[in-house]
Amino acid sequence: MFFLTILIILLATKLAGDLCVRLGQPAVVGKLIIGVIIGPAMLGWVEDSKIIDELSEIGVLLLMFIAGLETDFDELKRSFKSSTAVALGGIILPFFGGYLLGTAIGMETSHAIFLGLLLSATSVSISVQSLKELNMLKSRESTTILGAAIIDDVIVVILLAFVMSIFGGEGVNLAFVIGKKFIFFVIAGFMIWRGAKWIMKWLAPLRVFESVISAGLIVCFFLAFVAEEFGVAGIIGAFVAGLAVSQTTYKEEVEHKLEPIAYAIFVPIFFVSVGFSVSFQGLWDQLGLIVIITIVAILTKLTGSGIGAKLTGFSNRSALGIGSGMVSRGEVALIIATIGLESGLLLQKYFTVLVIVVILTTLVTPFLLKLILHEDNTVQDS
Repeated sequence: MFFLTILIILLATKLAGDLCVRLGQPAVVGKLIIGVIIGPAMLGWVEDSKIIDELSEIGVLLLMFIAGLETDFDELKRSFKSSTAVALGGIILPFFGGYLLGTAIGMETSHAIFLGLLLSATSVSISVQSLKELNMLKSRESTTILGAAIIDDVIVVILLAFVMSIFGGEGVNLAFVIGKKFIFFVIAGFMIWRGAKWIMKWLAPLRVFESVISAGLIVCFFLAFVAEEFGVAGIIGAFVAGLAVSQTTYKEEVEHKLEPIAYAIFVPIFFVSVGFSVSFQGLWDQLGLIVIITIVAILTKLTGSGIGAKLTGFSNRSALGIGSGMVSRGEVALIIATIGLESGLLLQKYFTVLVIVVILTTLVTPFLLKLILHEDNTVQDS
């Protein structure tokens, strides 16, 4: 049954991606939608399972690792100011928007604060694929989005620890949480500076088959593991690993050999798995709430991050493009929603609603990026 599942996923994603390209849309849109269609929500041809989850996690890590490989590190450093502004704008506006919406629909104060925090999260794994299809992964807009995602992740996790310490019913040492983040970024900085070069230099010459690509993957999974151990999303660790390997002489070989592996099997499984969380059970009763929260989620992130980009010198179109690249909440928001459910800060009746909202923000992101940036993919800033 497992082999049939893989067969269906690969065939369905390739056909759906091709159809979307023929219709003038990013291929990733088709891959996301087909996940909903063939998944438990509709046809039920593919069921979620432990092994699919694991393969999906490998897929998103490889996707972000490749993004790191293709990112201009010097441009990323130059974009720090704009990335910070984009991240802050993309946290402040969604947080207050979510809080006000929560109070308006009758949530307790702590629950409304948690909703605002959840809407502040971002996950750019889908944006990365869309920008890659638009040939913009090396643009200033792209590096700003990626830099902002790292900053956003760190700030939201710290805020989550702060909220949990006050409302979560369990003591959370905020200094300890911040300290762990600091240690991760010290390790990440060392890997970019020297660590990855040493590992690649040591492992790449080994007289075994494909030692170079294996060395690159060792760096990727090492930093993904370290990131999760120190309370940072694994995708951030994978992206940093890509940056680190991109500073070595093995960058092109790793990139050239990794892309066929990633895009042939692991990344398609990740895209399909996004749709597995969708459930249409009781949907009509909560449709209005889903629409309202989705609109707030999209507009606040688009506007907040867009304002941050505009204030740091981007043109109107580029600023909107950057804002749209931050709209997807992805797996980061799903993790936060699960934590909220377990801690009592998110009621069960809102959990499914928010899962669908997360999926919708993920689905709309490629459309927004294509709509805003496809005619202007050479523009950097005004």
